Amino acid sequence: MKKISVIVLAMLLGACATVPTGPDVMALPGTGRTFDEFRADDLACRDYAFQQIGGKARAEEANNESLRNVAIGTAIGAVAGAVIGGRDGAAIGGGSGMIIGSVAGSESARSGSFGSQRRYDMAYAQCMYAKGHRVPVSGNYTTTSPAANPVTSIPPPPGNPPPPPAAR
Repeated sequence: MKKISVIVLAMLLGACATVPTGPDVMALPGTGRTFDEFRADDLACRDYAFQQIGGKARAEEANNESLRNVAIGTAIGAVAGAVIGGRDGAAIGGGSGMIIGSVAGSESARSGSFGSQRRYDMAYAQCMYAKGHRVPVSGNYTTTSPAANPVTSIPPPPGNPPPPPAAR
């Protein structure tokens, strides 16, 4: 019973990795677009964004990575425990390694989920914008495109450089 509770605890600490279920960016219907068109495009863009981050394969990969960390932590802990404390040390080391591996797997999954959400949001925003909808963004963005700024002038260098300092 003790072993089962340790395994359950490790799995709760490790938790499953998640992939985005929706965008964290706002999109608004484009000018002259109906709400029904917006909803259809929203569904299409959600699917597009999900595929861009790897879809179901990404979720399975993240969960497998968490389980690998648990297994590796358990094995390393058991070996270290056996070396230090014999048979009882192997059990304690294995349990400790499982918990440490679970925590490491959880952190790895969390950071992977953050990156996946960011890529999902970018793909979703690009798709919605391409379909003619409005995607509010924050910040000052400037364009360096020649088409946007056809007249770009760079000031000429100064005509006569100043004389060098006089030697004393």
